[in-house]
Amino acid sequence: MRGRNATLRRADDRRRDGTVLTRETARATPGGDPALASERTAAARTGEAEPKRDHAAVARFVEDLASALMEMGVPRMPARVFAALLTTDAGRLTAAELAARLQISPAAVSGAVRYLMQIGMARRETEPGSRRHYYRAPDNVWDEVIGIRDHLMSRWTGVLRDGVAVLGADTPAGERVAESVRFFEFVSSELPQVISKWRERGPGSNGNAGAGG
Repeated sequence: MRGRNATLRRADDRRRDGTVLTRETARATPGGDPALASERTAAARTGEAEPKRDHAAVARFVEDLASALMEMGVPRMPARVFAALLTTDAGRLTAAELAARLQISPAAVSGAVRYLMQIGMARRETEPGSRRHYYRAPDNVWDEVIGIRDHLMSRWTGVLRDGVAVLGADTPAGERVAESVRFFEFVSSELPQVISKWRERGPGSNGNAGAGG
């Protein structure tokens, strides 16, 4: 008994990267696999069979996806939470399920989902008669991500345009910066059409289905 208590105390210790395994998670997680426990909870809630997967591989994929999002400028914890939301079969997770799945503290979940909701990468919902909150990635989440990048490109374009005036449009440096302005203006003008075409495809459509004859 003493050894078990010591193990649980160690499980409560926060790691340097902000992750934490709570006593509740340790008790509810067979074999120390919180991702597996989270999937079982989600499967039980929806009445579906638990998917058979390599949960270690899924966890690695979640971290790889989070790293890719971090390279786009998304902070680490929101990136991990978004990756978890995107990769759950239930399509949504509670704060407790996110904490168990990612082995992070409730405070870290709260801050991450708040950030994601502010930029349109997560939504909060409830069920009638329940006080429990669920979080999900919106169906059009990549539209939102592209919109964020478009806003950033507009900002970059404005700064670069000022640079042309400072450097002189007829100088080599000024022309180089002006070419950057033209690039961002072109991409920004094309994005609405690209997104519109994507929406016209409909869910699950394959743009290459008719190619090759």
